[in-house]
Amino acid sequence: MTYDYDITFEDNLLTGNKMIDAQHKELIERIRNFVFACQDGKSKVNAIKMLDYLDEYTDFHFKEEEALQEKSGYPDRDKHHKKHEEFKKTIQELYEYLHDSEGPTDQFSELVHKNVVDWLFGHIKTFDRSVAEFIFMRENPERC
Repeated sequence: MTYDYDITFEDNLLTGNKMIDAQHKELIERIRNFVFACQDGKSKVNAIKMLDYLDEYTDFHFKEEEALQEKSGYPDRDKHHKKHEEFKKTIQELYEYLHDSEGPTDQFSELVHKNVVDWLFGHIKTFDRSVAEFIFMRENPERC
């Protein structure tokens, strides 16, 4: 199984918030490591370990991001939290898939691409960017 898509943090993923952007870079790096662990020749155990590595950082990042939203008074934090919960559910489904299979398959690869990579990139460009813009405007009212 090979992956023909690029999993890198690029400028189109910048939100303008240094903390969020730094954590997104780390999160995307962990996703890339997870995807590589799922490629040919890698074991189910290794894929699960890398999913653990991704899951642990995802939890950390979501808590940090939600605390930032709470602190800034971001009005859509409940909606944003629900999106984070959707992603956590996806991670659990990936665990279940790996536990129920011989290891990562092409179908698994497609699930990861759609439900992790595409989801996260879309989430950053919409939900996270709106949080960063809200915080920026709150901290820089003279620029409104």
